[in-house]
Amino acid sequence: MDRRQLLRATMAGAGGLALPFTAWSAAYAAPAQNATGPYGALQAADANGIQLPAGFTSKVIARSRQVVPGTSYTWHDAPDGGAVIPNGTGWIYVSNSEVSSSAGGGASRILFDASGNITGASRILSGTNQNCAGGKTPWNTWLSCEEITLGRVWETYPLGGTAVVRPAMGRFKHEAAAADPVRKVIYLTEDETNGRFYRFVPTTWGNLSAGTLQVFVAGTGTSGSFTWQNVPDPDGSPTQTRSQVSGSKSFNGGEGCHYANDTVWFTTKGDNRVWQVNLLTSTFELAYDDSLVSPGTAPLTGVDNVTGSSFGDLYVAEDGGNMEINLITPDDKISVFLRVSGQSSSELTGPAFTAAGNRLYFSSQRGTSGASSGGITYCITGPFRT
Repeated sequence: MDRRQLLRATMAGAGGLALPFTAWSAAYAAPAQNATGPYGALQAADANGIQLPAGFTSKVIARSRQVVPGTSYTWHDAPDGGAVIPNGTGWIYVSNSEVSSSAGGGASRILFDASGNITGASRILSGTNQNCAGGKTPWNTWLSCEEITLGRVWETYPLGGTAVVRPAMGRFKHEAAAADPVRKVIYLTEDETNGRFYRFVPTTWGNLSAGTLQVFVAGTGTSGSFTWQNVPDPDGSPTQTRSQVSGSKSFNGGEGCHYANDTVWFTTKGDNRVWQVNLLTSTFELAYDDSLVSPGTAPLTGVDNVTGSSFGDLYVAEDGGNMEINLITPDDKISVFLRVSGQSSSELTGPAFTAAGNRLYFSSQRGTSGASSGGITYCITGPFRT
């Protein structure tokens, strides 16, 4: 029996039924299934090579090694994780650069006015390595995470200020971060085949200079209860953080992470899963698994960065697959929101909505060239559900 058959048999035996996200705290549910998307079918590719539903349009915002339009700043290579930060009447899109320190690793920002016009661009972090994903904080900083052994979290200041390293948040192969203002913690993913899921509990909320790193402890199954346990040595040397706590749950390649409404979702690329953690009931389950989609072919593979809309939809970007951003609705349905053509050697990264919910930014890390120097950052506008 292969993995797909085994998982389907397990879920069928458990009597799993497809339930909305809001009902998952009451019973375990089967992961998201194929359905027609809320915006309908994809149209033919536009001038930028992007297929979108009717009513949506795409625009190129920046290209690696080219000056950002209307500024004197040259956009960085390999744009990866990103977020939108409010900036008075406008906003800022921040983006990581997933290259080495010698090649320009770090993060940059693009400033926009209230109409979405570019008003400036600049560097906010330099001299760091393989800055992959990260997360924004409620106090409008950007946590830029290094995806290397003993990688660090850097707190950057898109609104102004000097970036600061945050060693208390642990040294491991960091991927993404998501802030939970209710429990006053930061969730962290680790991109290893036997990675862990962590949370950082600051001594003082709003100050990440000191606190406690904890790891997710649970059984080997795909659902159940969990607890948190302190990581004895967040520095990760000589023993790596993922090996310090007996019973901590292993996840295959942690990637994107998103928090909303007492729930945190994170993706694992090694097994094409989206996990849902219910923080009110201290239970977890699968929100998506490519082996459990029926009928038809699983639309989402190479799961990577994830974000959410104000409506409650999850948008999951692909590293591989068909170069798509897929949408998982609150009623447990999955569909393709957009597809990028002619860029099969790239990956989609950094999806992030503006506060109004009518603009979605994202990047193609290596664009049409397949090289780090070919990155393209886009903006999608249209009738998003809010």
